[in-house]
Amino acid sequence: MDEPCDPLYGPPARTQGETEGKTQGESLADLGEWELIRRLAAFAPPGQFADDAALLNEPHPQQGALVVNTDVLVEGLHFSETTTGPADVGWRAAAANFSDLAAMGCTEVVGITVGLVAPASTPWPWVEGVYQGISDALRCHGGVLLGGDCSGGAQRLLAITALGRLSRDSGPIRRGDGRPGDLLICSGPHGLSRLGLALLQGELTSDDPALIQRAIHAHQHPVPRFDAVRALIGSRPTPTTWRVGGCDSSDGLVAAAAAIASASGCAARLDRQALPLDAAMACLPKAEAWCLGGGEDFELVLALEPAWAKALRSELPGASLIGQLEAGRPGTLGWADGEPWPIDKAVVSGFRHFG
Repeated sequence: MDEPCDPLYGPPARTQGETEGKTQGESLADLGEWELIRRLAAFAPPGQFADDAALLNEPHPQQGALVVNTDVLVEGLHFSETTTGPADVGWRAAAANFSDLAAMGCTEVVGITVGLVAPASTPWPWVEGVYQGISDALRCHGGVLLGGDCSGGAQRLLAITALGRLSRDSGPIRRGDGRPGDLLICSGPHGLSRLGLALLQGELTSDDPALIQRAIHAHQHPVPRFDAVRALIGSRPTPTTWRVGGCDSSDGLVAAAAAIASASGCAARLDRQALPLDAAMACLPKAEAWCLGGGEDFELVLALEPAWAKALRSELPGASLIGQLEAGRPGTLGWADGEPWPIDKAVVSGFRHFG
């Protein structure tokens, strides 16, 4: 039964013990991102926090449903002056949100709002460059700048809310829509962004100019895979009911596979011989680890019926079949050939938002 709420003064005040409960003393680092999201989900309708974006079920008669997503980029955590110029920051901020829209099945960007926090000493050319990068991303992928807000603060931060639209010819992509027997397919190579970061930070060098260019571009100018969604729609065998499990790999390939498997109530097995590595970086000592857990590749990882997965691989250049969902403890991962897993939890755990 809901508690009474005074229209003037709100709900009854809670004691300190009631608000802290069993979580007293826990920090965000203790909880981690997934537990934090699970707890915040209690404040929203059931299932609203299950994916990276929210589906608004009020489609125009001639259009698909709207999808809304919010993402935050923090200086020192997601970008730095060493690795990303102002225009790169703006592009990455927009592209990260667009990737979440694509991961929900959108083929169209409607628009974005931007919240900017920055110290008063921040030079205007930095802000101008950031918004130029955002504008470049909008010009490339569609949509308009709808508005936003700005505030002074101790640290530079961008909070973007993006609105996208599903195609009338498809449905949403959800992490929990995978089933045992589905094949896992990813839209492109993994590890390049982490290699680009290592090159920019002077962590390593390479004598392959083409690889250097691809890796740095992958890190500074990620591409949201709306083309993969369109290929997904175009490759659906007839007749096949729309059921697609998936998410993007912004937190790492292993993190994406685990998230899909966990939400779908399945285990997942990855094919170690079919990891989506750029051939030119395969000889690097950390290539496999960066492929699995480097993060920020912004590719799509999808769980599909076998016939559909194979049709998509044929239609989408660079796509790879990387494993399969199977019955088992939800979220557990393993190698398809039975080799021990994990190879090294520290290097394949993916990005952690709270350390």
